[in-house]
Amino acid sequence: MPRRSRVHLDGVPLHIVQRGHNREPCFSCEDDYASYLYWLEKALAETGCALHAYVLMTNHVHLLLTPRKAAAVPKLLISLGRRYVQYINKTWKRTGTLWDSRYKSSSVQADSYLLLCQRYIELNPVRAAMVDDPAHYRWSSYRHNGLGQADSRLTPHALYRGLGRSDQERQANYRALFRTELDRAAVDDIRLAINQNQPMGNERFLAKIEAMTGIRRQARPRGRPRLEFEASEVPAVGQGALEF
Repeated sequence: MPRRSRVHLDGVPLHIVQRGHNREPCFSCEDDYASYLYWLEKALAETGCALHAYVLMTNHVHLLLTPRKAAAVPKLLISLGRRYVQYINKTWKRTGTLWDSRYKSSSVQADSYLLLCQRYIELNPVRAAMVDDPAHYRWSSYRHNGLGQADSRLTPHALYRGLGRSDQERQANYRALFRTELDRAAVDDIRLAINQNQPMGNERFLAKIEAMTGIRRQARPRGRPRLEFEASEVPAVGQGALEF
């Protein structure tokens, strides 16, 4: 069965997941997390991608970013991966691969799904029962988006900026979004989309992507129980700018 192609679009937000090889840990101590974030900031500056949200879990990473140019996305991940793996191999005196060979990605229709996707990402440590409040987890964007903690890696999306007239108002309104749990169906939809490298959006959004790529872009339920983040991609497809 052919692998589904990744679709990266100029100016369209992208949810990215990268897992440790064989789901093994990719972070073992605080220095590892800090080093990854250091190289992430460097790669963002080099490629012109704007990062809106992230979480570093023990054996995988979630990023929500908007690339100015679609071709910048694989460049960012290659640069980041190379530098971080060199650091890990040198620090822990190891050799070989650290990440799964292919990352997962899902284009996100901004006005309908971007803030939902941010909540999904920043609630990962809560769903994993690592903390009971996203503010208690150090290695995510929540403390910046919800509490105003400085984080030079992040660029707020226009939808986030629209939550209030001041930083304090935006942060308060953002925290209010976390007072209710994510709908289970929404969580399943996000997981299915990222599993299948499919976009998150309404029918109009999907139709435009299909028209540009010539490929049906709707995530389809599987006939067997889902395996999270199953590897099934081919190289990215860069397309022209879309405004959604």
